[in-house]
Amino acid sequence: MTHGFCRYILNLLLVFNVLPTLAQGFSPEQYNLKWTSQSLNSGESMPCGGGDIGLNVWVEKGDLLFYISRSGVFDESNVIPKLGRVRVRLSPNPFEAGGYFQQELKLREGYVEVSGKKGKLGATVKIWVDVFKPVVHVDIDGSSPVSAQTWYESWRTEPAVLKGNARGASSYKWAAPQVPVFPDSIKFEGNGVLFYHQNRDSTIFDAIVSQQKLESVKSKLWNPLGNLTYGGWMTGKNMVAEPKVATGRYADAAFKGFGLKSKSPSRSIQVGIYLHTDQQKDISIWRKGLSETIAAATTEAKTARTKTLEWWKQYWQRSHIALNVSKKDSASPVWQVGRNYQLFRYMLGCNAFGTYPTKFNGGLFTYDPVFVDTSYHFTADHRNWGGGIFTAQNQRLVYWPMLKSGDFDMMKPQFEFYLRILANAETRTQHYWGHKGASFTEQIENFGLPNYAEYTSKRPAGYDPGMEYNKWLEYLWDTSLEFCLMILDQQHFTGADISRYLPLIESCVVFFDEHYQYLAAQRSAAKLDQNGHLVLFPGSAAETYKMAYNSTTTVAGLQTVLARMLTLPSQYGNEAQRKYWREMLSRIPPLSFREMRGHRTIAPARAWERIQNTEIPQLYPVFPYGIYGIGKPDLETAVNTWKYDTEAIKNRNHTSWHQDNIFCARLGLTEEAAGLTIRKLQDSGRRFPAFWGPGHDWVPDHNWGGSGMVGMQEMLMQTSGDSIYILPAWPDDWDVQFKLHAPKNTTVEGEWKAGKMVNLKVTPERRKGDVICSKCEVSRF
Repeated sequence: MTHGFCRYILNLLLVFNVLPTLAQGFSPEQYNLKWTSQSLNSGESMPCGGGDIGLNVWVEKGDLLFYISRSGVFDESNVIPKLGRVRVRLSPNPFEAGGYFQQELKLREGYVEVSGKKGKLGATVKIWVDVFKPVVHVDIDGSSPVSAQTWYESWRTEPAVLKGNARGASSYKWAAPQVPVFPDSIKFEGNGVLFYHQNRDSTIFDAIVSQQKLESVKSKLWNPLGNLTYGGWMTGKNMVAEPKVATGRYADAAFKGFGLKSKSPSRSIQVGIYLHTDQQKDISIWRKGLSETIAAATTEAKTARTKTLEWWKQYWQRSHIALNVSKKDSASPVWQVGRNYQLFRYMLGCNAFGTYPTKFNGGLFTYDPVFVDTSYHFTADHRNWGGGIFTAQNQRLVYWPMLKSGDFDMMKPQFEFYLRILANAETRTQHYWGHKGASFTEQIENFGLPNYAEYTSKRPAGYDPGMEYNKWLEYLWDTSLEFCLMILDQQHFTGADISRYLPLIESCVVFFDEHYQYLAAQRSAAKLDQNGHLVLFPGSAAETYKMAYNSTTTVAGLQTVLARMLTLPSQYGNEAQRKYWREMLSRIPPLSFREMRGHRTIAPARAWERIQNTEIPQLYPVFPYGIYGIGKPDLETAVNTWKYDTEAIKNRNHTSWHQDNIFCARLGLTEEAAGLTIRKLQDSGRRFPAFWGPGHDWVPDHNWGGSGMVGMQEMLMQTSGDSIYILPAWPDDWDVQFKLHAPKNTTVEGEWKAGKMVNLKVTPERRKGDVICSKCEVSRF
């Protein structure tokens, strides 16, 4: 049946209320995670957080423990260090072995609750983070008076070095024999524990500037690491310091514990950890900022909890996908997919207001690495693939799902990341090659320069200093185009003013126009080919097809971004700019095709020198760039690429950053999309079911969860022009309640049950006529 007829029938159903409106809103409480036994170690921790703070919370041998992480914290070598570990012990202790125990992640309210009872004594502990101020709260309520001891524990009290695989947590990785770790400053102050780390003047930034021959422009480069200072103050109501410093060892790290204890037993005890981060050479200025944080939090203490609860409430009202709600079965992979979608979205919500994007390789929730890999006897600060390295191919998958989930405000840290480093990327372009545009590399540091190890110091004489001497990353510049498209998509979805990001988008496309004419001029008197197109050589189709000629990822990215720039409202770009955008679009070469097993397919490039990784860049015109998909021309060619391209078939995978589930959803391949989604989002095999990984990265693997979310969303809803396609790749036997966001400030909320669309609501109502649902028509007639 034609899409037009399907749209006509669905519109009739909506107009005449044949499909009832939604009876009740979604509640995430059905997916609360409850544990009735204590954890063996930090590897069995539960995530908790808010604002820009993440905690790993667990109870072990009667003690409540949690690690603290915060966005924007980097040491001199670009490790992301924990801000410490907190241990809480009650006396008498209701969490001692043999009593009742429960630990619950309360999704709707955004906190972890621990309850215990032994004999007549019961206690409840609520661990929560203020969404709007950097404060961690531990609220203890007992059925009768108890005393509390709490320790701030640190394993960074003495100078240390990272060796072997431990170096992978830093930007030096394997390229330095050992990496220094400088100690923190910790002391009792007032009725609390003061802890902080102040970076030295010299950091990995200085090493990279020297390595990459940028000394002459160093004064122009933004450096976020020098004198970066971070830490906080732990205190407790009616608590005083225990002068004796405790010592111990947890997992593979010796630590010192700086303790507080109750002055007297009480039925109500509150512990607070106040955090502050600033780039300050004068530590007194940092301490003043911390004091201001404490004062502000104290002033607003009575309303902080209410405001935080309200934020989480509205967060869950934005969007959801819940599977088989009426058939709860924790052993069912399909039901697990629905729960884990919510659990991972909760983890993303914990860094809603971060100064830096949520990292793909663990976010705010890494833990002792020996519980990921038994050979990794390092501290809890470890994660593979570095702390300050924001690998674009991975980061994108953390942020793409936020469009359809309506988490537009949470995309700001990722957009601001590129905006902050724009000047550095443009400076390096001008310095090396003398032309305009931002050259964003793939393994990119938090200040916009190539990663120290991947750039490589051992380079042939005369090798272009602007290039990474790296067979995986050479000529790989086009990943920035995905973030440009995200910004353009957010404008399309919400109508938000993206004027501040237009220079970033324009600089990214200008780089390709100027750089590839620059490279052509080095080889020939002609800067364009015989058709007036750029010669995009050498290039790279992801990390897989190297020394590529007209890479499909680059061509699709430039075509899509430039076309979308030209459809922006008239306030974006003056006539001269728009004329240039049109001219540049005319210079972008076409996509390339080839025949595979007798079928026309999309080629990864016009030509290439070698294949060396396991990506499928020939399907990037499907996702992320949306040239092919439901309701778009020539879908058969894209489907053929999935089915018959032998190189693509060889590289199929569901782990980590692989996006096969998204490809299949956008191609309307329901069975394949469903199978891959289950493999993506079913339980991780760890105690917390959404701690996937390590895959290619680390645990938790956030690009694993993000790609899973995107695939689910695309199975439920896709858009083409003004049309909204509902259930384009959805299995008939998966019951689902959903609310998703579409362009033009549109939300679509519905329920598919027992093979029928039983509820559907489109807001605003004027967009009902744009909805297409062939399943809805079939189920009704």
